[in-house]
Amino acid sequence: QVQLEESGGGLVQAGDSLRLSCVVSGGSLSSYYMAWWRQAPGKEREFVAGRAWSGDTTNYAGSVKGRFSISRDSGKNTVYLQMNSLKPEDTAVYICAAGPLFGTTVSWNTWGQGTQVTVSS
Repeated sequence: QVQLEESGGGLVQAGDSLRLSCVVSGGSLSSYYMAWWRQAPGKEREFVAGRAWSGDTTNYAGSVKGRFSISRDSGKNTVYLQMNSLKPEDTAVYICAAGPLFGTTVSWNTWGQGTQVTVSS
């Protein structure tokens, strides 16, 4: 059973950078899609960035495109989210998620606990 553990959140100022990490354990990821979601207080959870574990194609929400970058280190079983030029509206709990990929559909079945990112103006 795949398990996810995030780290790297914190309190930063607008314009700063942070890198989040998601360590994956417990299963084979060859058919999995990995992603970062976020949830701000009073708002619905939203997709931020994602990629297939096997492959190079990445996907981003329009609000973070050009500022955030998702990558993975297969040797460390870790997925990263590099966040640059952070804005106060990026403040949220960032959650790592995974699920098997069927064509273009992901069956999300594993979620981490989340890590808090707070951006002050």
